[in-house]
Amino acid sequence: MAEEVPKKTTVETVPLADEPEPKLNPEPEEKPNTEENATETEASKPDGDEKIPESGSFKEETTIVGELPEAEKKALQELKQLIQEALNKHEFSSDSSPSPPDEQKPEATPERESQPDAEQNNKKEEQNKEHVSESETESVVAVSTAVVDVAPPPPTTATETEKPNEGEKKEETEVAASSIEDDGAKTVEAIEESVVAVSSSSIPEEPKVVEASSPEEVSIWGIPLLLDERTDVILLKFLRARDFKVKESFTMIKNTIRWRKEFKLEELLLDENLNDEYLERTVYMQGHDKEGHPVCYNIYGEFDNKEVYKKTFSDEEKRQNFLKWRIQFLEKSIRKLDFNPGGISTIVQVNDLKNSPGPTKWELRQATKQALQLLQDNYPEFVAKQVFINVPWWYLAVNRMISPFLTQRTKSKFVFAGPSKSAETLLRYIAPEQLPVKYGGLSKDGEFGITDAVTEITVRPAAKHTVEFPVTENCLISWEVRVIGWDISYSAEFVPSSEGSYTVIIQKSRKVGASEEPVICNNYKIDEPGKVVLTIDNSSSKKKKLLYRLKTKTSNSD
Repeated sequence: MAEEVPKKTTVETVPLADEPEPKLNPEPEEKPNTEENATETEASKPDGDEKIPESGSFKEETTIVGELPEAEKKALQELKQLIQEALNKHEFSSDSSPSPPDEQKPEATPERESQPDAEQNNKKEEQNKEHVSESETESVVAVSTAVVDVAPPPPTTATETEKPNEGEKKEETEVAASSIEDDGAKTVEAIEESVVAVSSSSIPEEPKVVEASSPEEVSIWGIPLLLDERTDVILLKFLRARDFKVKESFTMIKNTIRWRKEFKLEELLLDENLNDEYLERTVYMQGHDKEGHPVCYNIYGEFDNKEVYKKTFSDEEKRQNFLKWRIQFLEKSIRKLDFNPGGISTIVQVNDLKNSPGPTKWELRQATKQALQLLQDNYPEFVAKQVFINVPWWYLAVNRMISPFLTQRTKSKFVFAGPSKSAETLLRYIAPEQLPVKYGGLSKDGEFGITDAVTEITVRPAAKHTVEFPVTENCLISWEVRVIGWDISYSAEFVPSSEGSYTVIIQKSRKVGASEEPVICNNYKIDEPGKVVLTIDNSSSKKKKLLYRLKTKTSNSD
């Protein structure tokens, strides 16, 4: 048995049944008491007073339309109407160049902004038609007046005037009739010519009737627009990126679709020539955070290798290839997201700045700046959290340079942690079974997988903590143990249930240093009821994070 130590000891019994472990709230941060901690605290608090948020403190807005405020529902419907009109007119493919924001037009009032452009154009056309109709009416009235003025007077009766000589009467009548007919014919010809002239000058030609074509079909990230409810999730991203300003959101999505065509995204997805073993080490996806978001790791330290850096950033062509590869990687990752309302449609980005090239690397800064601009313009609201770990002192200055290119909404998702706080920070957002071993978790190739849950325990300074695994049948029991930062003593033993039995030492107590193996793996074959006891002795002045998990495999006794 392990010898008694005059310290506070806590014992935890772990049943073998798959019972849910109680969630432990993170303890308050300890105040830094060393120069190293002071530097890391500054990195964790870029503005001097910002604290690393607790796990789960960031809550994403809903993607379910029924849960939206009325104003946001209205904005979504207006945006969908604008998109439908654009699809009907084939506007997304009519112009190859992105349409710039309309800065010269006066700012629309709320009523005018809510009215679709097509409706306003229809009103203008109706007003023009009314104006033309009035001109035509006035012309016709003027022509009719001229006809009345030249018309012959009504005939008089014989009783009103003295009857002329019959011969003279007949001759005069024939002459008058001939004259009137001639004058009348000329007048009618003049009127007809006038009407034709007026009509041709004042009445616009009727537009030619063109057979109506079917609406344009446009897809983005594999989702056909307006064909199902997944469109709502996509459009909400653009609306939130533009504070629910409908016209600005419409311009943004229109420009994004045109940029995707210019960038040839669909062809880029199938381009195998962009695959590169060096680049695949710089960015990769692994696991999910505690809320189910996929996690993307960006390893900037890989660019500290001169060969990799030169191959990636030495000239404009290489920088463009890197940008294309990065966009291709992002597109493939996005295609795996769930765009159904209520689904997971955002990603957690972990940016490891350990051994990252310094601020003197102009090429890297330019490539990063260009990538950030493209991502902000064309991939709105795809990041649930940006976690920067192993942040060096110089990064704060670089971050100030990048910040003007980021929206306030984007910057609000940033979390910074110095080297000694990185694992602790990541564990607030990512479960240990999902977090890679190199970042403080237990995710690795081996007997245990991401479905094998891990228990997290905080061991207080100058305290001892024991964990018990009771067993009632013959089995092979395996376990993994990790203490973040180690610098503790660890031991393991089997204690039979029967009285008078002796204790079996599985692992003799030994000091485990911070530089030793990150994860300790043990197993023990049990052929009688009893319990396995793990002892963690923290003699240091700092609290420690203990991670462990176990599994059993039934075996027959000899």
